[in-house]
Amino acid sequence: MRSSDLTVSEYNPYYHTYILALGDVNLMDSLKDGKESFTSFMEGLSEEKLNYSYGEGKWTLAEVLMHIIDAERVFQYRALRFGRNDDTPLAGFDQDVYVPQSNASKKTKNEILDEYQAVRNSTISLFKSFNGDALKRIGMASDSKMSTRAMGFIICGHQAHHLKIIRERYF
Repeated sequence: MRSSDLTVSEYNPYYHTYILALGDVNLMDSLKDGKESFTSFMEGLSEEKLNYSYGEGKWTLAEVLMHIIDAERVFQYRALRFGRNDDTPLAGFDQDVYVPQSNASKKTKNEILDEYQAVRNSTISLFKSFNGDALKRIGMASDSKMSTRAMGFIICGHQAHHLKIIRERYF
């Protein structure tokens, strides 16, 4: 399954830049490569850097990292529902409500990394469980039609998007 197989009717236009940023990639390879690059990035961080914010009212680095994890959980849940042929419309989520509740400032680098790896391993296992039909199933999230496979590429693109911002603004 490659990102070039997606059509724009499979996801909300809001996510188009995330998917485009990936280029033409294989979904499972992108999930695994993303895990490796994120892990390597996290291992190079100092504990002190986690509490850094580049501006007034901007998230700390730890909060951005927890946002990546929380968003992956939400997108993974959507993929599960769509892949299992559950056509119940799913509400959106407000990242600005989630972030303060993540307790990011109380977590160590290793705790954040362990949580990320657990979530990403779960995502990889979930997408391994889907057959071709399940990957193409369409559900509704945030009042938009979304396919199971689009959710996987959105997970990868969302992480890549935020790592780019982190490198530009936090270092």
